[in-house]
Amino acid sequence: MKKMRLALIAGGKSAEREVSLKSGEQVFRALNKDKYDIRRYDPLTDLGKLVQDSPELDAALIIMHGRGGEDGTLQGMLDLLGVPYQGSGVLGSALGMNKELSKFLYQKAGLDVARAIFFDRHEAPSPQEIAAELGLPAVVKPVNEGSSIGVTIARTLEELKAGLEAAYQYDHRVLVEEFIKGIEVTGGVLGNHDLTALPLVEICPSESYAFFSYDAKYLPGASTEICPARLDPELTRRCQAAALAAHKALCCRGYSRTDMLVRDGKVHVLETNTIPGMTATSLFPQAAAVMGLDFPALLDKLIELALEKD
Repeated sequence: MKKMRLALIAGGKSAEREVSLKSGEQVFRALNKDKYDIRRYDPLTDLGKLVQDSPELDAALIIMHGRGGEDGTLQGMLDLLGVPYQGSGVLGSALGMNKELSKFLYQKAGLDVARAIFFDRHEAPSPQEIAAELGLPAVVKPVNEGSSIGVTIARTLEELKAGLEAAYQYDHRVLVEEFIKGIEVTGGVLGNHDLTALPLVEICPSESYAFFSYDAKYLPGASTEICPARLDPELTRRCQAAALAAHKALCCRGYSRTDMLVRDGKVHVLETNTIPGMTATSLFPQAAAVMGLDFPALLDKLIELALEKD
């Protein structure tokens, strides 16, 4: 049987480069070498080679996070080259990366979100004005980043001021939203036209972390994940329905993972990841495994979905 010529794209120059490289290595190890002729590319150094090789490629796996990989730019390039890839296209990727637009679309879809304000650095309200509108503690985030990069929880005006400065390191546009203390869950969705909601994963950051921060996501022992989540059947159904609705609202394709907070029976949608973390122990593969798809089988499924015609 002829092997499929597969581009494995990982690395890039975003703030999440190291996570992408780690994920790419684990994906490479898990892929069936009898089925795939795997060619590896790092957009930081290999874009020209990717363009040159594109006529020979059957499909691409984008294992990228953050700007230049998850925001629609690489997807647009592959569209121009005629190389199919897993996951969302240009529009869905761009919407998922922009927390301001995604929050607007969640609300249009009838989903509950945390109250928030958005502003550019040059027109930022004072910390006092922000606190008066949202109260403290509040969560500060760059509008265009993932993996909780640049995200802080501000409990005082001084912390709010410092949090804004930290967020500005990653984006000129920032959001500040009310802090919701609740159960953190994430819901995966798999499919193109026939969508499947994966079992929910409950995230329990250790006491050292106030939320599922970058370190809590990637440092060993910094958080505990429980799948399926410890929610009653009705709340589970509503969280899975919210993940499906978020996936559709952002025009996602192939797969996505939506983070949510549950408080007093109410589901608050936070954000949607259009390229979820893809190490064997990442949240999306964990949920797929509970559903019966081990890591190599999940990768096969994503490639199959990439080749499916719209």
